[in-house]
Amino acid sequence: MAGPRVSRDLSTLTRWESDWKGLRVVVAGLGLSGFAAADTLIELGAQVLVIDGGDTEKNRERAETLKIVGALDVRLGEEHTAALPDVAGERPELVVVSPAWRPSHPVLAQAAAEGTPIWSEIELAWRVREREGRPTAQWLCITGTNGKTTTTIMTAEILRRAGLRADACGNIGTPVLDLVRDPIGFDAFAVELSSFQLEFTHSIEPLASVVLNLAEDHVDWHGSFEEYAAAKAKIYERTRVAAIFNAEDASTLHMVEEADVQEGCRAIGFTTSTPGLSMLGVVEDLLVDRAYIEERRTSAAELASLADLGDPAPHHTVANALAAAALTRAAGVPAVAVREGLRHYDRGEHRIQPIAQFLGARWINDSKATNPHAADASLSAFPSVVWIAGGLAKGVEYDELIQRHAHHLRGVVLIGTDDDALVAALGRHAPDVPVIDTAVGDHGTEASASKEELGAAVMRAAVAAAASLVKDGDTVLMAPAAASMDQFVSYAHRGTAFAQAVLALQEEHGQD
Repeated sequence: MAGPRVSRDLSTLTRWESDWKGLRVVVAGLGLSGFAAADTLIELGAQVLVIDGGDTEKNRERAETLKIVGALDVRLGEEHTAALPDVAGERPELVVVSPAWRPSHPVLAQAAAEGTPIWSEIELAWRVREREGRPTAQWLCITGTNGKTTTTIMTAEILRRAGLRADACGNIGTPVLDLVRDPIGFDAFAVELSSFQLEFTHSIEPLASVVLNLAEDHVDWHGSFEEYAAAKAKIYERTRVAAIFNAEDASTLHMVEEADVQEGCRAIGFTTSTPGLSMLGVVEDLLVDRAYIEERRTSAAELASLADLGDPAPHHTVANALAAAALTRAAGVPAVAVREGLRHYDRGEHRIQPIAQFLGARWINDSKATNPHAADASLSAFPSVVWIAGGLAKGVEYDELIQRHAHHLRGVVLIGTDDDALVAALGRHAPDVPVIDTAVGDHGTEASASKEELGAAVMRAAVAAAASLVKDGDTVLMAPAAASMDQFVSYAHRGTAFAQAVLALQEEHGQD
């Protein structure tokens, strides 16, 4: 039998020292953000019950830790995620949810029906960000279909080059709560936010915010493209200094125009061409600012050169750099820090990462291209491509992507198990382009292999197939335009498997 529905007013919970004691909370999900949320709430004195459908070794380890520090209970297994549980014999006053949980999940649907507030870990972090004796970090928030992680890394590095104690967090892999609880404190956070996190984030007030771009993605999670776009647009709400939009993506400008920002907040655009007033852009080979300088009507401030972004520096990398510059300039960062940050940011793996050059071709790993929009940016960077593509399509379509790039595809190698939409688009718009389906994992002993074994087999077959198609001057580009979880642990695992297969083939050919 459900307990009584007695709840406190959560609007009073706005800082670490607020009265969190005894608050009845269900934490849904025990990943990185769920663990951080549960651990924080326990430290604040809340009554915390954690549920997760995965009864894995990692979750059991996390569960033991939370029980030691004071969780009421941690319940693992699908049977514990069918309904919203009581907490200490009463209905919960709050649900804190991990990004993987869809709004339609039975636990969340029941919470919504009962009027129980649902927060993301991001919302909780915002509520406890102010703490006596520590600085309160400014939040620079980044979302978009593609480029979020690169822009977030760039933003954090620029802030550090300006002498600020800053770090990247959020969807990039470090829970915001981990930084909020740092004993020294930070001056600023570069916060990457996914549409999943924004769905249940309600009150953050970014210093500056940006939607980098918008394309069809995660339709299966949100239910429709419109719902996905609405979640992204939430990042602009209550922004204080600069709501930054992509002048080459009209949907982002529309979001800014519709947003309820704070008084005095400016709309700042960025473009990879010549900037207008109150914009950042490119003049010849320079990144320039016509937004944050007094004389912006008649001149522009030089921020960096295209060469500072490395080689290659494709269109979308330039756009990401301009967005990072716009965010940090809103925080008062000088131009020299922008240049140094863009020169020295960690470019990371799996993002247009050169692996090798042999058989007359460059071999490029862009496993981070998990949707058509990201793959479009990669394909645009190279004139003649053997394209390794496929995976979990997530309900998206490929017609526009194939139409745009059919003319410079040397061939296509398929690696996914959910490639019907991609195959159909290739048949309609690139019927003369050779297509090789590796078919690894469809049958035989490979079907029961671990993802580590399967991933290695997939990439060995894909790389061998690509080598049979390649000619001098080509680029073999692994930019799958799909998620990785059908055959790989993650996009990083997919990229690593590709790199290993390429280097092994290069060695077979006696080249280095």
